[in-house]
Amino acid sequence: MPQMRRQYPFHLIEPQWQNRWDAQETFRAFNPGEPPAAEHPFAGRHGEAAPESLEKYYILDMFPYPSGAGLHVGHPEGYTATDILARFERMRGKHVLHPMGWDAFGLPAEQYAIKTGQHPRQTTEENVANFKRQIKSLGFSYDWTREANTTEPGYFKWSQWIFLQLYNSWFNPATNKAESIDTLKYPNDVASDEAKRAYRDEHRLTYVSHAPVNWCPELGTVLANEEVIDGKSEVGGHPVVRKPMRQWMLRITAFAQRLLDDLDTIDWSDSLKEMQRNWIGRSEGAEVTFTVQDSGEEIVVFTTRPDTLFGATYMVLSPEHELVDALTTEAQREAVAAYREAAARKSDLERTELAKDKTGVFTGAYAINPVNDEPVPIWIADYVLSSYGTGAIMAVPAHDERDLEFAQKFELPVRVVVEAPEGESLGFTGNGTSVESGFLTGLPTPEAKAKITDWLQENGKGKRTINFKLRDWLFSRQRYWGEPFPIVWRDGRHEAIAESELPLLPPELDDYKPTAEGDPPLARAAGWVNLPDGVLRETNTMPQWAGSCWYYLRYLDAQNDERFVGEAAEKYWMNVDLYVGGTEHAVLHLLYARFWHKVLFDLGHVSTPEPFQRLVNQGIILGEDGQKMSKSRGNVINPDVVIGEYGADAFRLYEMFMGPLEMMKPWSTQGVEGVYRFLGRVWRLFIDDSSYKDYEQAVTVAPDSAEAGLAELKLHPSISDAEPTDEQLKALHACIKKVTEDLEGMRFNTAISALMVFSNEASKWDTRPRAVLGTFLNLLNPFAPHLAEDLAARLDTAHGGTLAYQPWPVHDDAYLVEDTIEFPVQVNGKLRGHIVIAPDTPREEIEQLALECEKVQQFISGKEIKKVIVVPNKLVNIAAK
Repeated sequence: MPQMRRQYPFHLIEPQWQNRWDAQETFRAFNPGEPPAAEHPFAGRHGEAAPESLEKYYILDMFPYPSGAGLHVGHPEGYTATDILARFERMRGKHVLHPMGWDAFGLPAEQYAIKTGQHPRQTTEENVANFKRQIKSLGFSYDWTREANTTEPGYFKWSQWIFLQLYNSWFNPATNKAESIDTLKYPNDVASDEAKRAYRDEHRLTYVSHAPVNWCPELGTVLANEEVIDGKSEVGGHPVVRKPMRQWMLRITAFAQRLLDDLDTIDWSDSLKEMQRNWIGRSEGAEVTFTVQDSGEEIVVFTTRPDTLFGATYMVLSPEHELVDALTTEAQREAVAAYREAAARKSDLERTELAKDKTGVFTGAYAINPVNDEPVPIWIADYVLSSYGTGAIMAVPAHDERDLEFAQKFELPVRVVVEAPEGESLGFTGNGTSVESGFLTGLPTPEAKAKITDWLQENGKGKRTINFKLRDWLFSRQRYWGEPFPIVWRDGRHEAIAESELPLLPPELDDYKPTAEGDPPLARAAGWVNLPDGVLRETNTMPQWAGSCWYYLRYLDAQNDERFVGEAAEKYWMNVDLYVGGTEHAVLHLLYARFWHKVLFDLGHVSTPEPFQRLVNQGIILGEDGQKMSKSRGNVINPDVVIGEYGADAFRLYEMFMGPLEMMKPWSTQGVEGVYRFLGRVWRLFIDDSSYKDYEQAVTVAPDSAEAGLAELKLHPSISDAEPTDEQLKALHACIKKVTEDLEGMRFNTAISALMVFSNEASKWDTRPRAVLGTFLNLLNPFAPHLAEDLAARLDTAHGGTLAYQPWPVHDDAYLVEDTIEFPVQVNGKLRGHIVIAPDTPREEIEQLALECEKVQQFISGKEIKKVIVVPNKLVNIAAK
């Protein structure tokens, strides 16, 4: 991308201003009781006002994982949008908090360590330094004094502390919130110390589970369901199998209803809220009890369609159901065992969404349908999961696609019990009319549901219930590069370490691989694991989500060694006013962060029930070929290259000019060149071109004089202190109005268009009033801050040495009143001409002018005028016959 001549010397201007902002800590935010220095530009704008007396604005980016590849041009899109808004709101007088940090634990650094033997911390530090360099080169107005890194002991000390808050809490259904475990009351039959301890452990918000989990042999770790895609690991695409292991779980399901209800209190897009609602998966229905024939055992199933109970022709249990062994007959035992073994090797996704061919095996047992006393065969099949509902279903093949496929394959009865309003009833799953259903026959579905549920409750055969698809959060990983759990094991029972022992650091290792048996790498550090008196440390580590669940709180008080966040800082800054990030985090990070925040709120550690008031997702920037950027496609564009050729301001401006923030769009180098030329026109609007040419020639002869020569550049001779004309003020105030409204609506591309329109118009002026141009630079500043700051310094309109705290201009409607209005004139509804009139022209005069319009005359000549309709400020329509 060679350039014959630089449009302007961005390569000198941008580092100068970045260094100045850094040295002055221009964008620092101040906590309550923390007055800014008198020389800080904040004080220059707000005087002696206490920072906490100002309206705050907390604007947050989803912090990045610092990979070895560095940033590509898609990463800074959201960062650019938030920076523009941060600068805009700062100029409007708000106290802005705009921080940045690093979500730095994770698999890639660990995998690199396994290959090279290099400690993950070294790789992480190098990657963080590169990411920070790239981000700083874009001139974002972050408060770097609040930088947070999830891998630093001063940070993960508090991740471990928050885990202990969960460990020492339980969910009280009576108060619908988390409380200290000390408030848990024991039933009368729980009397011994051992029984009480077991009861407490069963109710903690963190608990240990021995369950089939998603094990990835290649990565050597357990993966959460959310980290498995199409039966493979999200990282690396490696095969995932099911394996029973001891795991730490977080009881997020206790908060399912609150997580659902509180979506109504936050300003998120409907689509994003729907993604969370679907993940939580609330279902209203009934639990129905089937009694096993000849044994008296009871099987409870959950169904959202109890009205179809008369159509249940078989039952299905998950292979892991606790009654499978007891139910299976001797004749079927071998087949059942083989099937269970095969099912154990599949992930939940392989068993459900990916399963094209239904499989199963008959147990040999039967259960009694409670509504008609008919025996129905009991099967096991892997499309039923032990983790959802009760791990058992009543199968109604006539009205469920999966059940129908299964019944057809194994030749099981199919009985239609819901008649569709129209069309085929077999396979119908909507609301209709009950048929062949005893006392429900003839009832519409809603009434049938209510009646059968009442009958089940009255006859002790079931009850109304609510079920959630959301599962408890699998929180442990068999990795090295993560937060160690602040837990020890004594006599086979877990217990928390003292808070005074935090942070618990991981041991130094030479081998970062898990053991062949699947034990975590930490198990290799015998000196770290084995404590006196046979006490053992927990060897699992926390997932990467742990650090990202609360980082927005650490930013508020990043240097606090005594608390995870100070009370005054939290109360002032929370909650986050605007959070910007990708949709890929819609149901994982956001759900987990909301859960942790609610626990902290219940325990009195934070003051808001929700962390993120408004959330916006940016769209993906594709490669120039229209494909998602990836190394394998060879379409990744490095921002370093773009900045080197065109400058950071052009890069920022182009990313916002591409289209609406939320939209997916392809990168175009030609587009960058276009906005770069616009910035060149802005430069020439202010700088005398002959002076700049002389400077370029001098630099060619003596390159070392480049920076010093910048100060000698002359302003354009048309710039003066003259009073602006009405036309100039009209152009300026139209630009102020448009840019302000577009920034408020996050319509960055159209705001930039308004800046371009003004620049083009101003370049034609014979006299360029300093005051008008200075105001234009205020408008340009959020978008292209380096160029705006430099030109404002030359124009001497930046009070306090920076535009960062310059008051944002406010438009005056008086300058926008039009002297004349162009009115379209229609004849019988078709446009035939225009008239130009004053805004206050009387209706009668408008009618007369319309009739006299030369172009209109040829369409009404010789015709009878039936009516003339004047739509104020819009048009005139003449009805002629």
